[in-house]
Amino acid sequence: MAELRKYERVTGAEREKLKEDLRRRYAAGESMRQLASSTGRSYGFVHRLLEESGVARRPRGGKRGRKDVAAAA
Repeated sequence: MAELRKYERVTGAEREKLKEDLRRRYAAGESMRQLASSTGRSYGFVHRLLEESGVARRPRGGKRGRKDVAAAA
């Protein structure tokens, strides 16, 4: 993918390509904050592109070291 410059508009085929890349990486487990940092774009921009691509977002909070409740009972 071409280098993204801060504040530069992303349109057309380049935007579609970026949407697909972000969608794939988000589905693989990267957070929206990680995607924003790695692309040099804002959290809001990444959020908007994922929303446009129809991604079902994960709940807030990320992974935690929770114990399995069913196994503890």
